[in-house]
Amino acid sequence: MERWLACLVVCVALVALAGRASAQTARFAPDRFAIGFWVDPPIGDDADARYAEIAEAHFTLVIGGFGGNTPELVRRQLELCEKHGLVAVVATAGLPLDQLPDGDACWGYSLRDEPNAADFPALADAVRAIREARPGRLAYINLFPNYANPAQLGTNTYDEYVRRFVDEVDVDVLSMDHYPLMRPDADGRDGYCANLEIMRRESLRKGIPFWNFFNAMPFGPHYDPTESQLAWQIYTSIAYGAKGVLYFCYWTPRGDEFPKGGAIITAEGRRTRHYEQAKRLNREIQNLGPTLMELTSTDVIRVPSDAGPDALSADVPIRPVTPGDYLIGLFDHRDGRRAVLLNDYDPNYTSWPTVELAVDIAQVVEIDPATGGEAPVVDDSPDMEGLQLSLDAGKGRLFLLPPA
Repeated sequence: MERWLACLVVCVALVALAGRASAQTARFAPDRFAIGFWVDPPIGDDADARYAEIAEAHFTLVIGGFGGNTPELVRRQLELCEKHGLVAVVATAGLPLDQLPDGDACWGYSLRDEPNAADFPALADAVRAIREARPGRLAYINLFPNYANPAQLGTNTYDEYVRRFVDEVDVDVLSMDHYPLMRPDADGRDGYCANLEIMRRESLRKGIPFWNFFNAMPFGPHYDPTESQLAWQIYTSIAYGAKGVLYFCYWTPRGDEFPKGGAIITAEGRRTRHYEQAKRLNREIQNLGPTLMELTSTDVIRVPSDAGPDALSADVPIRPVTPGDYLIGLFDHRDGRRAVLLNDYDPNYTSWPTVELAVDIAQVVEIDPATGGEAPVVDDSPDMEGLQLSLDAGKGRLFLLPPA
């Protein structure tokens, strides 16, 4: 990767001579919610079946670099993605700028994972060169999480690291990986949310979407997640305004760091229980995706179980009024309506809040995760006083309301 990057920097001057003005160069803009992963499968004799398997689990994006790691395998990867309705961010595979692949299935090219701030100038040159050589394609770079140390980051704080990255490298998508501990003796969920808040803030400031990797397998100090813990990581990301969620990992990498269990597919090619779990969750997110892509985050509110009656201001349009542990994402819809994502913050237990609406219930619709369509809001327990909403452990429900 570093050798290719160095060569790419040299190419910047040659690209400039072609007379392409950066200000007029098309920027990358995703046309769907990204549901992707780290570690693409090997591309062998069964590659067509493997990519059909990816599409069957309702993934939308393949990030290459493991299975697709040579020019020929990258070409084959894009053919497979196009056949199965997927898009890909592919490895550059050592190709010069004018030979980078293109086409409808190619969203862009993976440049670097977890760079230090000292790498930002060279990465900025590489991003410019790709943007000018392949207008509209993404130069993809993934950042460290907020638990990385200053030596890894190259900055004194994580806030400075992310802010400098978006300002200096001028990317089209902000991305990071964060794997929260979710064990009885170690709870990293609040740190995950703190990381997402920084991504939310910087993506809004720069007017670009953000994606994030979350944990889907056992490794190091991490337990093998349950389906509700997968859901919690996904729906929490969406509450903060993510426009893409990325599993770590799809195909199980080999090595001393991953001796137990497996990711979605084992290193030998067998489906783990996470395959059907991901398939169920991805189908919901894929159905919610068209609406999610129309939303702009305006606020995120944590309502802990010990919050008092004044925890929420009067302008929150959907308010749980019974005790519980909730996360509320507030959004503006492109068409002027307001949106609310009401999440169960507990990945282990369902919740059943009584809620108050700022408008008549007839003016509110829910985005049905089974279809993606707008549906009337249904009281889940009509014999009880007030409007009752059932929230599955770690999940959320998305509602649209008229403009304020």
